[in-house]
Amino acid sequence: MARPRRVAVGELGARVARASRSEAQRRLDRLRERAVFIAQCGVAAGLSWFLARWWLGHPAPVFAPVTAIVCLGLSYGHRVRRALELMLGVAVGVVIGDLFVQVFGAGPGQVAFVVALAMASAALLGSGQLITTQAGVQALFVIGYAATPTQGLSRWLEALVGGLVAVVFALAVPRATFTRPRAALTDLLDEIVDVLHDTAEAVRERDAEALSELLDRGRATDATLSQLRQLSAEARAVVRQSPLQRRQAPDVQRVSDLVSGVDVAIRNLRVLLRRSLAAVRQGEQIQPELPAVLDALAEAVGEVSFALARELDAPEHARRALVAVGEAARVLAPAGLSAEVVRAQVRSMVIDLLVVTGLDYEEALEALDAVAEDDASAGEPGPSEPGPSGPTDTRGRADPRP
Repeated sequence: MARPRRVAVGELGARVARASRSEAQRRLDRLRERAVFIAQCGVAAGLSWFLARWWLGHPAPVFAPVTAIVCLGLSYGHRVRRALELMLGVAVGVVIGDLFVQVFGAGPGQVAFVVALAMASAALLGSGQLITTQAGVQALFVIGYAATPTQGLSRWLEALVGGLVAVVFALAVPRATFTRPRAALTDLLDEIVDVLHDTAEAVRERDAEALSELLDRGRATDATLSQLRQLSAEARAVVRQSPLQRRQAPDVQRVSDLVSGVDVAIRNLRVLLRRSLAAVRQGEQIQPELPAVLDALAEAVGEVSFALARELDAPEHARRALVAVGEAARVLAPAGLSAEVVRAQVRSMVIDLLVVTGLDYEEALEALDAVAEDDASAGEPGPSEPGPSGPTDTRGRADPRP
C-alpha cells in the first residue's frame, strides 16, 4: 500500500497563495458581473426619489427608491413581475393596516393580528412570496407610523412611483443579457478543450497526480454550468416579459436548448477522467493511440466552440470532426477495463456534442452508425491517429468553412 505523500511547507504555502489569488479573482469577477445591476439600481433609486418629491411633494420619499431597488434586484429575470407583485403587496398591506388602525388602534396584539391578516389576504390574491412579505411589512409600517389614511396612502403612491421606474429600467435591457449565455457556453467548451488536451498528455505520461488535478477541474465546472443556466434563464425571462426584446427569442432559446447537451457531455467527461486516473494508478494496459484520440476530441470540441461563437447555424466542419473522433475511438484495439470505459466515454461525448451542434439524439447515432457501416462494407481499417483535417485558423482551430 502506497504511503500518502507528505506536503512540504513551501508547497503548502504555494497552495494557500494560489487559493487566495483565486478567491480574490472570483470576487473581482463577481463585482464585474454585477456592476451593471448595481449602476442600474443606483440610477433608478435616485430617479425614484426625485420623481416622488417632485410629483407627490413628499419631503423624504424613502419607499420609492426602496421599491425600485427591490424590483430591479441583481438579475434581469422577472423584474416586471417583481414590480407588480411589490405594488400589489404594498397596496394590500396599506389598506388592511389603515382600516385596522382606525378601528382598533395600535398595540402589540393589533400588530400581530394585522400582519397575519395582511399576509393571509395577499396569499389569497397571488402566489408570489414578494406579495405576501410586502403586505405584512406595509401593514406593520402603517399601524406603527401612519395614523391617518393620507399617510397610509402615501406609501402606496411612493411604491407606485418606484415600481414604474423599475418597469422602465426592466424594459431597457443591455444587449449583453442575450450575448452572455452564448459567450459563457463557448467559454465552458473551451475549458473542456483544455482539460481534454491535458488529459491526453497525462495519459501519455501516465501522470496520476496530473489526472487527479484534472478530475478536480472537471468537477469545478459545476459552478460554471450553474452560472450558465442562470444566465440562460434570465435571458429567457427578459424576452418573455419585454416586448422590445422579442426578436432575440430564437437565439436565446437555441442557446438554452444547448445547455442540457453540454451538461451531459461534462458528466461523461468526469467519468472519462475518473477511469483514466484508475487506469494509470492500477497500471492497466492503455492503447497507445488513446492519447491521440483524446487530443482529436479536444480539437473537435474546439470546432464546436468556434462555430457557436460565430453563430453558425450548420457547423458541418465540427460535425465531421466529431464523427471522425467517434470512429477513431471505435476502431481502437481492446485494452484494460478502465481504458475501455474511457473509449466508451469518448463516443458518448461525441454523441452529446453532435446534439450541441443541432442534431437530435437519433441523428447523432445515425451519423456514427453510417461511418461504421461504410467501414464495414469497405473493409475496416486498423487503428489510426485521428486529427483535424483541412486548414486551420490563427488559433490552431480548423477553418469551419467546407
